[in-house]
Amino acid sequence: MNELQIVTGNFVFRGTILSVYPYGSGHINDTYKVETVEPECKNYILQRINHKIFKNVPGLMDNIDRVTRHIRMKLENTPGSDPDRQGLTLIPTQEGKVFYQDQDGNFWRMYIFIEDNRSYDIVDTPEKAFEGGRMFGKFQSMIADLPGGPLHETIPNFHNIDMRLETLRQTIERDPAGRAALVSAEAAFVWDRAQEMGTILHLGQQGLIPQRITHNDTKFNNVLLDQNDQGLCVIDLDTVMPGYVHYDFGDSIRTSTNTGAEDDADLSRVEMDINLFEAYTKGFLQETRSTLTPLELEYLPLAGKLFPYIIGVRFLTDYVDGDNYFKIKHEHHNLQRARAQFKLLESMEGQFEAMKEIVRREV
Repeated sequence: MNELQIVTGNFVFRGTILSVYPYGSGHINDTYKVETVEPECKNYILQRINHKIFKNVPGLMDNIDRVTRHIRMKLENTPGSDPDRQGLTLIPTQEGKVFYQDQDGNFWRMYIFIEDNRSYDIVDTPEKAFEGGRMFGKFQSMIADLPGGPLHETIPNFHNIDMRLETLRQTIERDPAGRAALVSAEAAFVWDRAQEMGTILHLGQQGLIPQRITHNDTKFNNVLLDQNDQGLCVIDLDTVMPGYVHYDFGDSIRTSTNTGAEDDADLSRVEMDINLFEAYTKGFLQETRSTLTPLELEYLPLAGKLFPYIIGVRFLTDYVDGDNYFKIKHEHHNLQRARAQFKLLESMEGQFEAMKEIVRREV
C-alpha cells in the first residue's frame, strides 16, 4: 500500500488517497483502483505496464496519448457528451509526462476511473452485440482523421498471416516437441485455406485498402457499458497501432459470435450465431459506413473468417513448439484451442453467403 501510494503521488490528481487495491481481471498489466476521500473528487485507475511484452513503453504511451486526446477533443465538441466517461483520460505526472518510471525500471500510468460501468466476457443478446459493434465502430470513426504521423507499432507483425504461416511451417519442420505427426489433419486444414486467408494482407500491401489506426484487441470486455447496457467507451488501448479495419471487425466477430468457448472440448457447441453477427455488423456499420471504402466493406465478411484461422494457427504453432507462449491447463490444451477455432471457421464457411448478404444490406 505504501509503495503504491508513493507511485500514485508522482501523478497530478485531485483528492486525498483513501485506498489503493488490485482491480479487474487483466492478465497483462497490474491494475489498481485508487479511491479518494473527498466525494467531489474522481477515483482513478493505476497500472503498471508489462514492459516484457510491450518493449517500447514510451512509444506505446505516445500512441495512447495521441488517440485519447483526439477522442476527447471530438467529445468536447459534441453536445451532450461526457468526455470523462466516454473516453479514457490520462493523468499527467508531476513532470508533465504521461507515464512514470520508478527506480526499479517499472512503468506506470494513471487514468480517471469511469464510474458505474459494466463489462461482459460473453455476448448473450443481439442488443449487446449491437452495442459492441457500435462502440468499436465509433472508436474507428473518431480516430479516422487523427493528425500527425503513423502510430508506433507496439507489437510488430501482430496480425501478419504470412509471417504466422511461415512460423508454423518452420516449427513443424523442426518439430521440437515431437508433436508434428499429431497435427497432420489440422495442418492440412490450414494449408488448404492459406491463399484465401492472405487476401486482406495482400490487398493492403498492394495499396488497395488503406492502413488505418486499429485497436487490435476487440474482445467484447474491452467495451464499457453503462447501467442500462448502453455503450460508454472502448478501453485497453495498448495494441492501438497501424492496421486494417478488418482486423478489428474480424476479431470482434470471432470473440462475440461464438456459441461455445474459445477452447471448447465439445466441438458440437462451437458455432457462429448469425443473429449476433448481424447485430454486431449493424452497430459497426452504423458508425463506419461513411468512412470505409467499397473494397473495405466488400471484405468485411472474410475478416470474420480470417480471425479464427489466424488465432487457430497461433495455437497450433505453440502446440507443436511445446507450449512456450500461451498458458495451458493440460498437455493438449493448445491443440484443443486450435480445433475449436477451426470448428468456428467451418461454421462461418457454412454461413458465408448469409454473412455477405448482411453486410451488403447494411451498407
